[in-house]
Amino acid sequence: MMEICIYGRGGQGGVTLAELVAHAAIREGKHAQSMPAFGPERRGAPVLAFLRVNETERIKIRTEIAEPDVLVVLDPGLLQVGDVVSGLKKDGIAVVNTKKSHDEMKAEIGAGRLATVNAMSIAKGILGLPIVNTAMLGALIKATEIVKLESLEEPLKERFGKVATKNIEAMKKAYEETVVR
Repeated sequence: MMEICIYGRGGQGGVTLAELVAHAAIREGKHAQSMPAFGPERRGAPVLAFLRVNETERIKIRTEIAEPDVLVVLDPGLLQVGDVVSGLKKDGIAVVNTKKSHDEMKAEIGAGRLATVNAMSIAKGILGLPIVNTAMLGALIKATEIVKLESLEEPLKERFGKVATKNIEAMKKAYEETVVR
């Protein structure tokens, strides 16, 4: 089972990211669950979402994830607020939205494996908005192969309707530009 924690801020789409991957995984015949961990926060407040995907067995636990296999950081400023990376499993991977180079980010957070992409630039360029979740979908898929990229197209169309095409474009561009080492 792969367990993922998604750190972002209200309005960036972290909860939606988790839901979209769960829907894509289920379409592929896998078992998945997503759940948010937030209260009545407002736009811009820190938000945490959890995602579990299991290839073969039903997921029976419904607890928060303390030691994720994958950490997705939508807002790199959250890396300065708390010790976001501390619970990441030793062989885990951090997937970070950053304008810094891969090597700069690696030196900053010290995670074993790291995937980086400038999702904010992609989102602003394609969507015209600072909402990075669909770009980070591409980065997550490149880093983990948790689902096939094309498996996300239908869930994106269902979720975003007429703006789905731009969201799919942002996801694919981020997939191409993500550096994983």
